[in-house]
Amino acid sequence: MKQHPLRKHPQPRTAVAVTVALTAVAALAGCASSSSDSGSSSASSVAASTASASSASASSASASSATASSATASTAFPVTLTAANGAVTIKSEPTRIVSLDPTPTEDLYAVGAGKQVVAVDAYSDYPAGAPKTSLSGLTPNIEAIAKYNPALVISSQSSGGLVAGMAKLGIPVLIEPAVATLAQAYAQIAQVAAATGHAARGAQVVAGMKQQIAASVRKAGTGHKGLTYYWELSANPYYSATSATFIGQIVGLFGLKNIADAASKPADGGYPELSAEYIVTAQPQVIFLADNQAADGGQTPAIVGKRPGWSGIPAVKDDEVIGLNDDIASRWGPRLPELVTEIAQAVERSHSS
Repeated sequence: MKQHPLRKHPQPRTAVAVTVALTAVAALAGCASSSSDSGSSSASSVAASTASASSASASSASASSATASSATASTAFPVTLTAANGAVTIKSEPTRIVSLDPTPTEDLYAVGAGKQVVAVDAYSDYPAGAPKTSLSGLTPNIEAIAKYNPALVISSQSSGGLVAGMAKLGIPVLIEPAVATLAQAYAQIAQVAAATGHAARGAQVVAGMKQQIAASVRKAGTGHKGLTYYWELSANPYYSATSATFIGQIVGLFGLKNIADAASKPADGGYPELSAEYIVTAQPQVIFLADNQAADGGQTPAIVGKRPGWSGIPAVKDDEVIGLNDDIASRWGPRLPELVTEIAQAVERSHSS
């Protein structure tokens, strides 16, 4: 199942969790890269700008950054980190970790801390071997969490008195909220790595992500300003994500034009509700579906093509309705390069047609 920023579920599942009528959805971030004939130099600038942005956001509370003591190749404990819930001191390498959010769970396993994880929340379905439980980050049960005798708890939000409840038990908590930029996603991975004694591996994961994303952007190019798209978070009602969101910024890496921008209002938080008539009139050339799974609505290219009036939309006529991996499209962790690759492939197909 999905989780965060791009999710209309009571337990946020994707990126950057904003509540808009349903329960919100989320989105990804961006830098620019080159078109096919100026590719290599442009890709280098993307990697460089991403690295620079990541460094700049490392000190921001929203991105949750590590202090200088944790930025070394190997974490020296005790270590103090600056998370969304303030300064958090971890006295020794945590051997028992509880994750209450799918994205931190993925981060933990990616940086090599999987063996230290003793429990994860009900939405943490990746990787397959993660010790999934009925725990919830949205409505945390302090007593239930404490039964796992954790040395560290990680969540995307401090709801239900989580931080205060754990503090009474002497258990540190890192709050790693949904991010607003790609740089912040990198910073969170680095912080999770530092908090668990895997700073060096965390740096490798981030470097690999940057390389993969830069390669995808370089291959597809960034000069697609004439290519319009619609990002579907849910159907009936139709919720979308604007260019100002995390997801919008990720798609913006390729220079596409978002049809939701013109319909957005400040109160939407970047996630406007669109009418079917508006979408049909906008005639998007590419449609991205982030509501494929049964739990997310079970929408497919075939179903979209059968919606009244949608058969004439260019994306439908040209088979450019893209069913994304809902989970990857709703989280901001180490699998982000896979989402960027899916988008890049759609751009390439549309560009060559």
